[in-house]
Amino acid sequence: MKLSDFMYDLPEERIAQTPVEPRDHSRLMVIHRDTDEIEHRHFYDVIDYLNPGDVLVVNDTRVIPARLYGERPTGGACEVLLLKQLAPKRWETLVKPGKKLKPGAEIVFGDGRLCGRVLETTDVGGRIVEFECEGTFEAALDALGEMPLPPYIHEQLEDRERYQTVYARHEGSAAAPTAGLHFTPELLDRIREKGIDVVPVLLHVGLGTFRPVKVENIEEHQMHSEHFEVTEDAARRVNAARERGGRVIAVGTTSVRTLESAAENGKLVAKRGETSIFIRPGYRYQMVDALITNFHLPKSTLMMLVSALYDREKILSAYETAVKENYRFFSFGDAMLIL
Repeated sequence: MKLSDFMYDLPEERIAQTPVEPRDHSRLMVIHRDTDEIEHRHFYDVIDYLNPGDVLVVNDTRVIPARLYGERPTGGACEVLLLKQLAPKRWETLVKPGKKLKPGAEIVFGDGRLCGRVLETTDVGGRIVEFECEGTFEAALDALGEMPLPPYIHEQLEDRERYQTVYARHEGSAAAPTAGLHFTPELLDRIREKGIDVVPVLLHVGLGTFRPVKVENIEEHQMHSEHFEVTEDAARRVNAARERGGRVIAVGTTSVRTLESAAENGKLVAKRGETSIFIRPGYRYQMVDALITNFHLPKSTLMMLVSALYDREKILSAYETAVKENYRFFSFGDAMLIL
């Protein structure tokens, strides 16, 4: 398939700049795959589509303040985005300006509280950076780092926690698993009370999730690996739900990729490691029966993943409907439920 097959027109004013309050008052487009019916609801109505015995799978990663602004000792501002931790103070990163930050280059952050040295260049144009600081790296990052909001969001976020899910636990992501931003503690309590098990898995969101596709033939695209974990307890609960006839409903594309990466012969197995799974039309899902997701960027691997669950042309048609109905798009936008 071609990259252009996943293009759609989006007016800039439809890109959400700020999140809706309360979280669960965002809109929800419900797509019924069996009938192609579309409903327009609000996110707090999602419980109406969940049945006792279903399992809701969430990604409990936590976003770190991964964007650092510093300068070179010779002068000149630079920016470092932390992608993946390789050692306690060694990270895979993206940097600006890349031409100035070659192996051996040094960067100073916060009047010298934190320093970095570029060790090598990665195969995707990133940099491996070794950091030095007084005290712990985590404390320095918390003091100096900024939340890594996507480049299409131009507003500053007053509350850092608004770019975290309410169930975020394990630090390590360079972007939020945004489908989960719609849940409130109260909505999750009501979902559990209805008899739906809420099961956490983990995928630290990095370059694999948001790296743009640069080849016209999508089969040539190489996903960047990301760390994931499925515990014994999570595998047991998901498999038990399926055995009793319940559905596995994934919250977000990162939960999908975690579940499918840990699937073996239709069962979920406890597993941890790196995944570079690339889900696109033609892929046969093993674990996921339904999906809660946001509206994604044109030509993105996330559009391809959603198209693999339903139908590319019908997804594009639903996106056209969303534009006409004034849905809000991308990270702080509205949600879609594909049943």
